[in-house]
Amino acid sequence: MRDLMNCRACGLCRERQNVVCPDGDPLSPVAFVGEAPGKKEDETGRPFQGRSGKVLDSLLEEEGVPRSSIFITNTVKCRPPGNRVPTREEMAACLPNLEEELQDRRLIVALGRTAASDLLRREVRLSEELNKVAKVTIRGREIDIVVTYHPAASFYNSKVKDALRQTIRIARTYLEGRGSASSKGI
Repeated sequence: MRDLMNCRACGLCRERQNVVCPDGDPLSPVAFVGEAPGKKEDETGRPFQGRSGKVLDSLLEEEGVPRSSIFITNTVKCRPPGNRVPTREEMAACLPNLEEELQDRRLIVALGRTAASDLLRREVRLSEELNKVAKVTIRGREIDIVVTYHPAASFYNSKVKDALRQTIRIARTYLEGRGSASSKGI
């Protein structure tokens, strides 16, 4: 793993309190990828610690998936000022780290449009691709990916939690060794 703690690859390093390193099981076949750290994550150095993290933790628990059984990270490791969306340049600067983190996974869960667009390297319409298993190539290896809402979207739309529950059910099949590209459209 690269030396994230001393990273100066982009301007986000100037205002960060902490580099937000991945959390969870480093050997998990499933990775959840968010957009960028928020205020709470910047304070603690761990991903999904604020309100969004509480939603994610609650849904994982409801679906019988321990947070400790998955790998959790973000497209960028430092908080953008004012919680703005990371720029393409910032995401590109962090891409080598992200690819290294994800290269051995069986399933990547992209939490939100920004994470999905970064991973798929194209614009994503959540309404068209929600919970459909597709493929992404990382370092020459095809890995299944499923696009879903970011947990923060549930603050504004109660139906988002149902979609996230379905996403977690898909992820659970990979944790149990049953998930694959053949499960498309679950």
